[in-house]
Amino acid sequence: MLFLSHLGKEELAGGSLAMGFGNITGLSVIKGLSMGMDPICGQAFGARRYSILSQTFHRTLCLLLLISIPISILWLNVEPIFLRLGQDPEATKIAKVYMAAFIPELIAQSLLHPMRTFLRAQGISTPLTIAAIVAVLLHPLVNYIFTIYFQLGVEGIALALACNTFNINLGLVIYMVISENPLKPWHGVTIISIFQGWRPLLALALPSLLSVCLEWWWYEIMLFLCGLLDNPKASVAAMGILIQTTGMLYNFPFSMSASISTRVSQALGAGQPSSAQRTAVIGLLMAFAFGLSAFVFMTALRSWWGKLFTDEPQILHLISTALPILGLCEVGNSPQTAACGVLTGTARPKDGVYINLCSFYLIGLPVAIVTTFQLEMGFVGLWAGLLAAQMSCVCMMVYTLIRTDWKHQVKRADELTLAAGGNDDLETSLLIDTDN
Repeated sequence: MLFLSHLGKEELAGGSLAMGFGNITGLSVIKGLSMGMDPICGQAFGARRYSILSQTFHRTLCLLLLISIPISILWLNVEPIFLRLGQDPEATKIAKVYMAAFIPELIAQSLLHPMRTFLRAQGISTPLTIAAIVAVLLHPLVNYIFTIYFQLGVEGIALALACNTFNINLGLVIYMVISENPLKPWHGVTIISIFQGWRPLLALALPSLLSVCLEWWWYEIMLFLCGLLDNPKASVAAMGILIQTTGMLYNFPFSMSASISTRVSQALGAGQPSSAQRTAVIGLLMAFAFGLSAFVFMTALRSWWGKLFTDEPQILHLISTALPILGLCEVGNSPQTAACGVLTGTARPKDGVYINLCSFYLIGLPVAIVTTFQLEMGFVGLWAGLLAAQMSCVCMMVYTLIRTDWKHQVKRADELTLAAGGNDDLETSLLIDTDN
């Protein structure tokens, strides 16, 4: 976003539009489908059925690469879609260039998500941290080379994002090759095993996809609604910056959610319901504390945060007005994201689908439309709708977790790992080698 904003107002609007569409149709799909892998691998590791991790890794990788093909075709034909949705023609031309160059990032994400889950299910996170730090330190230089030195503009920014993800992937592959500690994704796998056990993965992946997409799509619907306001270019650019800001804040609750999912699934796989419940409670409390901190942080920095991205007065005014509401949204978003981790760890993505559908589309979207267009609150009205969605979502999530029968979840975990392994004897030579 920093590089886009310095290329110009049109580039910022077009790039924001492309990022939004890429999130809706691509990255959210990859992330959502990959989440079907989380409970299977975590519960299998807790139950010491190690071969299931490798088998699930390969199934998920094949699934993500296959789904990337139609998504790539869609991205190459995006221009008429934007025009029919009433978006600005100049911004649409820029977005078309960005989307074509963004396809390598889709492929890179298809590899990153399964590798990350494969390691995290084993309680291994340090290699990912190191790989991400190195990639981020290289990213400004890579961005400069593609965008400024080679003068590729928005195309260079998209390619630089793909390079960043490929660098992380490279670091993880190197770690798995040279390290003796983790299980290897190429062990315990046969051609036949890849074609077995798909039903449990798909049964979890598809609801997870819907749960993630319902939330992500709502943010991008706001971005498209900005194009219908009186000052569309400034509104789209400001919304793009604010969505990126939300994404930055989202890193902590998302990491907390992933940690909760791993610990809860491992505890359930190992037959420890009280440990799983304790993890869920501690995680929710920490996430709520972060949400309050984010609210204070965004409110205090509202007068100069936008200046990091642009010097356009209209955009700066919109950002400073919406930032306190954005911070307040985090008070709900952070604990509800952590609660999603509990649902993932207990293999209940369908509950997440119902909650997100109700909170974002039956409550949040009507509130946003009424406040924005009927009450003529404009840009701020969109964020009022998000606030209503987040607060209702966290209430429903907490209610669902309070009613959770943790002993019953242990029984479900055992059934899931057996089904994912094809009900075979899963104590393979890999398990024997690991125990030794």
